[in-house]
Amino acid sequence: MPAVKLGRVRHGGSLAGTLVAALLASGCIPAHRAPSWAIYPLQRRTAHDGLAVVSQPNGYGLHIWIGTDTSESGICQPRWNPDPARLFNGNGTAPFSSGLASREEFFAAVARSDVRRALREQSEALCQARDPRRSFRWLEPPRSADEVKAEALPLLQEEDLLSDPETVQRQEEQLLNPDRSD
Repeated sequence: MPAVKLGRVRHGGSLAGTLVAALLASGCIPAHRAPSWAIYPLQRRTAHDGLAVVSQPNGYGLHIWIGTDTSESGICQPRWNPDPARLFNGNGTAPFSSGLASREEFFAAVARSDVRRALREQSEALCQARDPRRSFRWLEPPRSADEVKAEALPLLQEEDLLSDPETVQRQEEQLLNPDRSD
């Protein structure tokens, strides 16, 4: 076997040597300090209404809630909420969400094609489960604050409002004590 002669490394070497050393060192990030970018369905209330995205180290990330918009006849499309919940234990056996994550994190996550692909699959499955007779139409999630549209909710009607509590209490007392008059 031929002998290999090793040269000495000098301090204060060239810029190229420093860059190579920095690149080699940056590739040695422990797994718990880098996001896994795991993406999987995480139910909120019903099947297909949530998606977990592990976008930070230690299993932290986003729990994106998926809604449906059926306001157009025969069509079901995603309704986007750019305010996701904070995901905890995303790489573990019992992931859960609590509180809010930032919109900037949401925009960074939906910029990834793998996240958008998973969102599309879950949105389509959710629409199919809610009303299989409707056609699915994919709408891209907003990728910046400028693309977020404020949802105009229907106005409350008289029947949606709560009754006066004093009136309700008087009616209850009259029903319970019909002989008594106030």
